[in-house]
Amino acid sequence: MSNLNITIFDFNSKLDISNWRVVNDSVMGGASEGNFKTNAPGHGVFYGKVSTENNGGFSSLRYRFSSIEIKNFTEVVLRVKGDGKQYQFRIKDSLKNSHSYVTVFQTTNHWQTIIIKLSDLYPAFRGKKLQMKNFSSTTISEIAFLIANKKTEAFKLEIDKIYLQ
Repeated sequence: MSNLNITIFDFNSKLDISNWRVVNDSVMGGASEGNFKTNAPGHGVFYGKVSTENNGGFSSLRYRFSSIEIKNFTEVVLRVKGDGKQYQFRIKDSLKNSHSYVTVFQTTNHWQTIIIKLSDLYPAFRGKKLQMKNFSSTTISEIAFLIANKKTEAFKLEIDKIYLQ
């Protein structure tokens, strides 16, 4: 078993963010406006405003990539700086699946290292928890951040690095 980490994305060294995509609730008629950019220090910045108008209420940031073999890893580590709000971190083991595996994390106004056990990620689709086992796959093909706190609010999440350990 390997003790090495696998970096999924390091914003300090990999500034091509073309594979990162914002998906707002406008896909279902909502009015939320999420954006994504890199800032001067090179961090990814997911920011905008969530609106509950028209039954909306979410903004997400997704990163798809060639499938990564993760059988030797048990945790995903997020190095982020938030705004005191709660966010979801989401994984897809296959892009063929409509569901994601989800956990919630609380941010502060300071840089945090958030360690998430892969086995703690629960299956969900469109905000509903599914009656399936928690994440147990050996691959991942997408990660995402989502804000959906059931209220209209501005948000900002800076992302430094995401890796497996």
